[in-house]
Amino acid sequence: MDDLRRIDLNLLLTLHALLVEQHVSRAAMRLHRSQPAVSHALAQLRELFADPLLVRRGGRLQATARAQALIEPLQQALEQLDGLLAHPGFDPRKARRSFRLAMSDYGARVVLPGLMRVLRDEAPEIDLVVIQGSREAMLGHLFDGEADLALGVFPQLAAELRVETLFEERFTCIADRSGLPSRGGLGLPEWLARPHVLVAVRPGIDNEIDLALSAIGARRRVALTLPHWAAAQEVIAGTDLILTVARRSLEIGRLDPRLRRFEPPLAIKAFGFQQAWHSRREGEAGHRWLRERIAEVCSESVGAGLAPRSGAKQP
Repeated sequence: MDDLRRIDLNLLLTLHALLVEQHVSRAAMRLHRSQPAVSHALAQLRELFADPLLVRRGGRLQATARAQALIEPLQQALEQLDGLLAHPGFDPRKARRSFRLAMSDYGARVVLPGLMRVLRDEAPEIDLVVIQGSREAMLGHLFDGEADLALGVFPQLAAELRVETLFEERFTCIADRSGLPSRGGLGLPEWLARPHVLVAVRPGIDNEIDLALSAIGARRRVALTLPHWAAAQEVIAGTDLILTVARRSLEIGRLDPRLRRFEPPLAIKAFGFQQAWHSRREGEAGHRWLRERIAEVCSESVGAGLAPRSGAKQP
């Protein structure tokens, strides 16, 4: 208890920001404090923990081994303190708070329209902040508390994370009508002979389409790689490009009349679209309410080839 009396809660909040950002100026911005004030707090923390905590290597600050060991228990402690101060119940009509969701362009297109209608109707004072990044970046945001939920495809998760499959998604192809037969689609040789568009946040990462091609010893030429689902559909009109895309992304809005859908000429494995969160948020009433609303929005939205969603589980 004597050690606890020496610690100001603001120092712990500053330590958390410094360990997450590993940058004094960014930590100051995060805390809405001045850089000198954060630098002074860092000096106090170094004395308190008898460790430099952050050291400069290669022109940037890096956490020491002692600091790395503090990140997880510090995050849990702050979450528990926040829970002590929060009202135990959750009334969506009275709640005033913000949630941070990490998702791709596809996730935003599929989930956000329905979710925002629900929020405006049931919880008008709840705000959302959407951040985008690679799969690895989204999971990192869950660990460091920068995101409340991540929506995407997560085949491998750490034990600290929870996941719920919202629906099963399959693929379809679209191309300019002028380059397709009057009925049906393209055979595999014709499909491979055409240039393709790939939607990927990070190029070079394995995707279901190219994994399916690799399994049969084939490759396609990707003429354009970009991170935006909606833009990918727009650029193929008037060209010989082919886009192989998740079906649900085409169920929202009207397909350009110059384009036509057709089945891929090879078997491509379906994937589960999921929401993931850190176990420390498991019992939080507001967080659970949001997860349930997202699951309802996904189950009610129009789409092809949907499977019943599974319950939350620990991977």
